[in-house]
Amino acid sequence: MLAAGLYAVWLVLVLFHALFPMWLLAAAGAYVTALHFSLQHEAIHGWRSCPAWLRFALVWPPIGLWLPFSVYRRSHSIHHRNPNLTYPGRDTETVYHRRWDWLRYPRAYKALLMFNQTFFGRLLVGPPVRLYKLMVSDLMPLLRGELRDLPIWLVHAGGVVGVLWFVTEVGDMPAWQYIAFFAYGGMVLSWVRPFLEHRWGQRPFERVASIESNWFFGLLFLWNNLHIVHHRHPTMPWYEIPGFYRAHRAELLAANGHYVYRGYFDLLRRYSLKPVFVPVHPDA
Repeated sequence: MLAAGLYAVWLVLVLFHALFPMWLLAAAGAYVTALHFSLQHEAIHGWRSCPAWLRFALVWPPIGLWLPFSVYRRSHSIHHRNPNLTYPGRDTETVYHRRWDWLRYPRAYKALLMFNQTFFGRLLVGPPVRLYKLMVSDLMPLLRGELRDLPIWLVHAGGVVGVLWFVTEVGDMPAWQYIAFFAYGGMVLSWVRPFLEHRWGQRPFERVASIESNWFFGLLFLWNNLHIVHHRHPTMPWYEIPGFYRAHRAELLAANGHYVYRGYFDLLRRYSLKPVFVPVHPDA
């Protein structure tokens, strides 16, 4: 039902884009694309009664353009090895760097990474920083002749061409609008959730946050803003997370060392231009 509703809204936005004010099209396009990314995340962990091929088919269409689902599924599965959380070289989603790497970075690159540790910075430079990481980790090996993932990228490229063909030829939407509003805007909005999702802690679950947000962000992120629940129970369906969190809040916050914030506006207030931490791992 969620997938059907999501694709229906996407179709309406693309086919009838001329009827919407530009600001509304940009906001709605970013939201539906970010929600699709959340749906892909749900498909990695949940729907165990649904055949794997159907889970894949329901979330594969690359409406966000930039990340192949198969690459995301493999990378995110590695991230869920909880003892390795936050460790550079082991956690595929960490923002931390090894100390000896940090010391060798140019001053401008360090400044960029520190700006990326602010809320506004994550929205402004987070997407290009992530795209650079994707290029280094996945595209550069292809250029070096490591062709294991070539079929994934070829299929993804075909999907991207298909999406852009539909958008421009059937929907008659300029490609720049779709790339700016849907693809890039969705990536920016997706970057709100992981902004302070993980930090270093002695015990694995102390590295996982809980952001107690509202329905707007809760639905957008399929309640994975209550991230401590997800790391303790990764196969729990998204719609069960809020009730479980309310019933076990004290236990969950005891497990994560009370690593909790009162919503994303709380993060904005605290860290709009203040780095949340220096991204140098203390144990790596």
